Amino acid sequence: MKELKATEAQQETNATPITPNVAATVEAVFGCKWSLRILGLIREGINRPGAIEHALAGLTPKVQNYYFRRMMGLGVLEKIIYPEVPPRVEYRLTNFGLRFMPVLDAIQELQRELEAKK
Repeated sequence: MKELKATEAQQETNATPITPNVAATVEAVFGCKWSLRILGLIREGINRPGAIEHALAGLTPKVQNYYFRRMMGLGVLEKIIYPEVPPRVEYRLTNFGLRFMPVLDAIQELQRELEAKK
């Protein structure tokens, strides 16, 4: 992984393609039960791994780390490591991740509409 120094923190990013592959991102995010939930929490401001784990019953640290790495590799999330003792880690949406969120919103809206018609 490549590490970049920020003013207060280190941001850790994977080498991502210059142009993110939107189709691959859609497949990866919608193909699992945790990605949508994790991204929703991060968008709401819950961005620390422990808080996300507590908010999602059944999510283990191993599975959570797998999805964090996967979404970082897709360019949706970035990892910020604060140089504190003990170290504090947060995940944030990248610019691509922020632009990707309306796709998630549209799918959730479609689901709500379909459930309302029952």
